[in-house]
Amino acid sequence: MDVGAYTSTFTITNNCAFTIWPATLTGGGTSQLPSTGFELTPKASFNLDVPPLWSGRFWARTHCSTDSHGRFTCATGDCGSHQVPCNGAGGTPPVSLVELSLAPNKEGLDFYDVSLVDGFNLAVSVAPEGCNTTSCPADVNRICPPNFAVKGSDGSVIACKSACLALEQPEYCCTGPFASADKCSPTPYSIVFKNQCPQAYSYAYDDRSSTFTCSGGANYHITFCP
Repeated sequence: MDVGAYTSTFTITNNCAFTIWPATLTGGGTSQLPSTGFELTPKASFNLDVPPLWSGRFWARTHCSTDSHGRFTCATGDCGSHQVPCNGAGGTPPVSLVELSLAPNKEGLDFYDVSLVDGFNLAVSVAPEGCNTTSCPADVNRICPPNFAVKGSDGSVIACKSACLALEQPEYCCTGPFASADKCSPTPYSIVFKNQCPQAYSYAYDDRSSTFTCSGGANYHITFCP
């Protein structure tokens, strides 16, 4: 099989009114994408070629700056690399995630979702060409419970922790005795997220309404602040 024939183009667009720094992380021990982090000014887009069988995640970092020592850091989604590229490191929660697992060929199925399991920092959508869009279009920061809120230097809410991150209890993290779909159920906190973004994962076992599929080989559009 000519693997290159199935390469998908991912177009990442910043529809926010401010600059963001999207990032990528490849899972499964395979090679990282050609770019693991980049800057997007408002209305700008960036294209990435993604090979078949790729699995991983996209997210956006916000409120980023470079200090006097040249270290790049972000108030949300920071990956700890101190550079614009994340170089194989993931984003620090709370952060909104786009997660994908691509098919080996056009006869297979891609799986994709938007996840708030690690919390929320930006609204985001993922749209494969010819298939259903899924998104978290709402600004969850506006309704974030006060004890879950991450605030910026001006006191505004810039991210919202998940109940797992904020409370660190197994019933909210789907761990320990709650580590299965029949034991871990929605909580009042996850329902707050679900009401804002019905298509997005609100807790670990929120598969039924939050996992989407598309035929392999599709091109994808990921938009922040859709």
